[in-house]
Amino acid sequence: MEDLTETNNKNAPYAGLTPDEVLNAIEAAGWRPDGTLLALNSYENRVYQVGVEDGKPLVAKFYRPGRWTDAAILEEHAFTAELAELEIPAVPPIAHSDGRTLMQHAGYRFAVFPRQGGRAPDLESEDNLEWMGRFMGRIHAVGKTKSFQHRHIIDLNTYGRTPRDWLLESPYIPDNLKPRYKEVTDMLLGGIARCYERAGKVEMLRLHGDCHPGNVLWTDDGPHFVDFDDAGMGPAVQDLWMLLSGERQEMQLQLAAVLEGYEQFAEFDASELWLVEALRSLRMVHYAAWIARRWDDPAFPRAFPWFDGPRYWEEHLQALREQVPLLDEEPLQLDGGGNR
Repeated sequence: MEDLTETNNKNAPYAGLTPDEVLNAIEAAGWRPDGTLLALNSYENRVYQVGVEDGKPLVAKFYRPGRWTDAAILEEHAFTAELAELEIPAVPPIAHSDGRTLMQHAGYRFAVFPRQGGRAPDLESEDNLEWMGRFMGRIHAVGKTKSFQHRHIIDLNTYGRTPRDWLLESPYIPDNLKPRYKEVTDMLLGGIARCYERAGKVEMLRLHGDCHPGNVLWTDDGPHFVDFDDAGMGPAVQDLWMLLSGERQEMQLQLAAVLEGYEQFAEFDASELWLVEALRSLRMVHYAAWIARRWDDPAFPRAFPWFDGPRYWEEHLQALREQVPLLDEEPLQLDGGGNR
């Protein structure tokens, strides 16, 4: 069994989550672990594949202490269960015999999921992009039927202003770069605000929130969507823009393929295309703040050794600066000839 013990850093949120505690938690929840344990790729939470006697391996997700309220986690669980009941390939947690999906052990909250196999999606295939679009349309059709009450909203404040201001007050940006960082992000946030103004009033719905290819497992039956940890309220395009990459013409073709599938199940508001580069920019700011906020967790310096140094911030500033003019360009088009 791999040694999964955290360091003794008193700030480590998972310092007490030893391999024995993981297995004890699974046993206390009603399964019989066979002693095999494999750490899976996750930084925000701790996720393990656990072997069980007389059954397929399970996946146990231990939530980062202090991040989500119980109510917010249960909303995530309810949303994925709602999707699965409609045969939309999300992976909800397994309910305990008493109906609970969120359990506790040794001070940690956790959920247990069936193991979902799969491979990385091939998003160079237009057929696969259309397939992804069909399922995203189905997810959003469900997402529109009600609202989250306890989860975050993906917008200019939560993903932009708040993390930017926090970074400026933090010790992570070198002092000599903070004036430049403020100058560049002032321009960036101003451009993002103009994008939202051009988009007008857009519908906010429940969505995956972090639908990059790493959170999609592909099988012969198509895509399976995993890790709804960042599910929140946001515009539909938040779940679509991460499927687009490359030069503008490439993204135009990818968008057409995605929407060919999407609009079979949900209507897409073309005004949201003003938000593609805005949301990309917000993710860049939010991502830097996310790593900085987690730097006391020993897993983060190991995973992101390049973060704690001036070179990272120089490159990050340059990437943000390059986004600024893109925010005032015309958005991608529908059907190659203007917004519908």
